[in-house]
Amino acid sequence: MTSPPEDPYLPGRPDGGITVDRYELELEYRVATNRLAGRAVVHARALRPLDRVALELHGLRVSHVLVGGRRPDRWTHRGGRLVVRLGREVPAGTPLVVEVHYGGQPGPVKGPWGEVGWEELEDGVIVAGQPDGAPSWFPCHDSPADKATFGITVAAEAGYEVVANGRLVSRTPRAGRVSWVYEQPEPMAPYLATVQIGRYTRAWAGGEVLVPARLRAAAEHDLGRQPQMLRLFEDRFGPYPFGGYTVVVTDDDLEIPLEAQGLSVFGANHLDGRRGSERLVAHELAHQWFGNSLTVARWKDIWLHEGFACYAEWLWSQEAGGWTAERHARTAWTRLSGLQQDLVIGDPGPDAMFDDRLYKRGALALHALRLTVGDTTFFDLLRAWTARFRHGSVSTALFVATASEIAGMFVGPLLDDWLYREALPALPAAARA
Repeated sequence: MTSPPEDPYLPGRPDGGITVDRYELELEYRVATNRLAGRAVVHARALRPLDRVALELHGLRVSHVLVGGRRPDRWTHRGGRLVVRLGREVPAGTPLVVEVHYGGQPGPVKGPWGEVGWEELEDGVIVAGQPDGAPSWFPCHDSPADKATFGITVAAEAGYEVVANGRLVSRTPRAGRVSWVYEQPEPMAPYLATVQIGRYTRAWAGGEVLVPARLRAAAEHDLGRQPQMLRLFEDRFGPYPFGGYTVVVTDDDLEIPLEAQGLSVFGANHLDGRRGSERLVAHELAHQWFGNSLTVARWKDIWLHEGFACYAEWLWSQEAGGWTAERHARTAWTRLSGLQQDLVIGDPGPDAMFDDRLYKRGALALHALRLTVGDTTFFDLLRAWTARFRHGSVSTALFVATASEIAGMFVGPLLDDWLYREALPALPAAARA
């Protein structure tokens, strides 16, 4: 295996010369004081001969490091970078088990995308790691291309519900605290790892929902069509890629909903009892295929997450009796045509990664492809795309190759116009016969 590709959108992130197979996180957290004590065991392998390992950890203090159960030659933790010197060079392929003990008061990482990562709520915690917030709460090899399995244990005060990625293995009360153990068996990029803590009640809306009691009825109504969404997306995109799906609704308002692997998070402001944010419900569910199962190896290809999730909104709208995907596409094209033409969505730069134009133009690229190859071929290639790279890392080049193979024609020039030109192309008039 080769090293994950260097990502210029995340300068200073260590490649570390490693790949991580598994993270085992044991966290003791006190909500009232925002105090975290953590133990992380990172099961890694050397990808080249190396004499040191580098991990990211921001805003917390490291107290103890072991490698293979022994003290390393030396370690330093400065500027959010933990460097562990092994004392000798090890060959490529060598297993490395790095154990890190750390703690402090976690907070979000401040960067080009605002504050990202571990964040206190009025009474609880939200962790939203995209794109660089994972090191705010655990030491990691912070590359979206380096996916690993996770075991996450969190102990917190009784009275709080704790949610993390994957399956709840156990819940053990003891002395006024509760220990929650989760297992995430499908490989996951570090930024998609999450912990959610709050005073929630558990409800059901086509999947488990954790919601403040005052919002339960609104949640059951506004999220109630998730089973129909799931059936539609499984038909269009292929089988749901994980063992379950959980929605958390915070008691706080949130600027935008957030997705992590196997779950999504909405703010109280996203529930109105009238399904006013239903397109966002569809968007976050679609990310389970596009973003979580299939994750970009480099952030320049983020349209493969957001363009697909935006297109899923249009598909759901049509299924639910609203605007057709065609009407959404023509309307979005008209709006974009009146905006500045200065964005290359195939490599937007870090400052424009989350520009709404990228979302809409990415969806338009897919609609143009659909109109060109026809509905049957288009959805065949989407199902092939999600099946071939299930739980893996993807790129635009891989998508072009897959789409061209399934369509029986080279679609590179068509997609190049949408992805790598500033000027907005015209939409095709109709599907190919």
